[in-house]
Amino acid sequence: MSYELQAVIAEERLLRAAVRDLAGAGATSLGQGLALMVMTDRLFDAVTDGSPVGDLGFWLLPGGFERTLAGWSTAGPVAYVEADFFGGVGEQLAAVWADGARVWGPLHTPVGQPFPAAGSPISQALRRLGAVAHAGGDEFSAVGLDRHRFSEDWTDDAGCQDVR
Repeated sequence: MSYELQAVIAEERLLRAAVRDLAGAGATSLGQGLALMVMTDRLFDAVTDGSPVGDLGFWLLPGGFERTLAGWSTAGPVAYVEADFFGGVGEQLAAVWADGARVWGPLHTPVGQPFPAAGSPISQALRRLGAVAHAGGDEFSAVGLDRHRFSEDWTDDAGCQDVR
């Protein structure tokens, strides 16, 4: 089974305001008042400043987009997350910006390494955004990130509210 995701996650109202005038952007509701904006090719092209991908270790974080995330975070915490799994093997990366600066991460769990006791990088980032795990689960599933296995499925999700 595969799973891949490259996205910005934040409080729904914050993300709605952020994507309003951003070409190629849309936000999809998650649980617990959060929303997700998938990093599509069109969005990548719209937000990159042409500089090389940063040194944070993300695969698809556009050059210069860290400054945008920092700017958005003045209104509340913002996470950028990436996951890539195939056949149960893969990796996750996550970082969180708040108050205009990166405040956590990036945390990277490489291929073949178990998640730390505190949880997966994405679950830890979601926790910093205020997500709460349900009994027997984690923040990842509590907000509904297990609904789809591929980034593009989020943009076509008729069951999710588009908050643009």
